[in-house]
Amino acid sequence: MNGVPGTTWAAARVGVLALLWGSTFLWIELALEGLTPVQVTLLRCALGAATLTVVLFGTRKRLPRGGATWKHVFVAAFFCNALPFGLFSIGQQSVDSGVAGALNATTPLWSVLIGLAIGTERGLRPVRLAGLLLGFAGTSLIFAPWQQSGLTSWGALAIVGAAASYAVGFAYMGHHLVGKGVPTLSLSAAQLMAATGLTALALPAGGLEPLHVDPTALIAVAVLGIFATGLTFHLTYRIIADEGATNAATVGYLLPVVSVALGALVLDEAFSFRVAAGMTVVLVGVGMTRHRERTPLAPVRAPAVEDRPAGPRARG
Repeated sequence: MNGVPGTTWAAARVGVLALLWGSTFLWIELALEGLTPVQVTLLRCALGAATLTVVLFGTRKRLPRGGATWKHVFVAAFFCNALPFGLFSIGQQSVDSGVAGALNATTPLWSVLIGLAIGTERGLRPVRLAGLLLGFAGTSLIFAPWQQSGLTSWGALAIVGAAASYAVGFAYMGHHLVGKGVPTLSLSAAQLMAATGLTALALPAGGLEPLHVDPTALIAVAVLGIFATGLTFHLTYRIIADEGATNAATVGYLLPVVSVALGALVLDEAFSFRVAAGMTVVLVGVGMTRHRERTPLAPVRAPAVEDRPAGPRARG
């Protein structure tokens, strides 16, 4: 799609991703009331993988083929799913969701640094750099982490590690997996399958404890796995394929906007001028980071692979 329809669809996709992803911290916090961090991570990956597998076969697509592709899938699954999902669950045992959201918003900054290091960011334009810095400043203004405790805890360090791991995973996926002729739906389903297997290896570290059948925790982990992991991860893959890893990471700046707005509308939480100003700054910053879409620096890959019917010569 080109022109206004394409731009509208891209904006809508980012909006849906932000809405789904922005609720992640809430679902993790509720799930931890009855499950251990390893159990939350494993169920999250397994439910997300099951959701995308149903969609995959429902659309008559196939999982990737070839050992080389699956090797990259497992590496990406470790950095983009198993490791950060686990670190978020561990971190939120001692860090509240506000601080977690603020620390998670460092992902776009990590993504830019990694992109510059590996050459995928071919010269960061001043307007995009300013947008990245504005987005982080707006996030900090919303959560005012200087007013909260826990910033120097091991939990906070775990969440910063998760944000950096996301950035590594996005860059790896963009370099080794997207644009290689494999539909992103196939890749996202395969990657969550791999993440499930990797997380299962960690079961001896707190995952074998008896499950507490708490309805709230079970509902939370179901929503977390199906919507905030399965559907969200596939949308993330699509944005990486179409717009690059850094643009996908900038969605992280919208998460506090979503979480604060939902808190005010649904839970009647406080909404101050400072929060409103921070949300405005974030939106302006994200708009600036997406400025490059008008002048792409690299040939456009062919995302239409997954829209074409599979013929007898189709691979993976």
